[in-house]
Amino acid sequence: MKGTRAVTTAAISWIGSTFPVQANPSSNSPSDKSDRDLIKDCVAGDTQSFRRLYRRHQNRVRALLHQLCDHDAIDDLVQEVFLRVWKGLPKFRQSSQFSTWLYRIVWNVASDYRQSAAVRRSRLEVLTQHAPKQQEAPDLIQLHYQDIVMRGLKELSFDHRTILVLHDLEGMQQKEVAEILEIPVGTAKSRLFHARASMRQFLDRQGVQL
Repeated sequence: MKGTRAVTTAAISWIGSTFPVQANPSSNSPSDKSDRDLIKDCVAGDTQSFRRLYRRHQNRVRALLHQLCDHDAIDDLVQEVFLRVWKGLPKFRQSSQFSTWLYRIVWNVASDYRQSAAVRRSRLEVLTQHAPKQQEAPDLIQLHYQDIVMRGLKELSFDHRTILVLHDLEGMQQKEVAEILEIPVGTAKSRLFHARASMRQFLDRQGVQL
């Protein structure tokens, strides 16, 4: 490109952080750009391309998190995922599959949330273990998730839940699931087998015949 491109920079608050926005009237990028092209533009500082990348993938990211984490935390977790995406794009290898890289970030965010939630629950138990016993309140999470599959997923370990969501519900191949979870394909196959067995046992207890 000849000469120096004149841009104006504005500060906007978006998904929990501040991004510089370059106002470039001559730019008219089509909305059907590939992920790879949008990533190149993002790395060059084009936050409008990042907005398009966000809009393209945020529904699926939200759906994955919905199946892995508590409903009340989803909005914050979606923001955390895309903040990590934004920060990590300069290191993203163009030879890699963006969706695989993105879902690995989703899994890491969900895993971090689960660990911190476990710590919070442990602290709460310590604070309340000597409190006078009262009539147990209904399990609001179970009341909220009436769907049998969601209740079944919540019965599984986090590893088993994750692999069922990615493989059986999201339709990913075992090789891609293994890449996302950073485990051998053989481990993914074994984990999927045991996860399905656990889910069948839960469904049997609920009187659901497959």
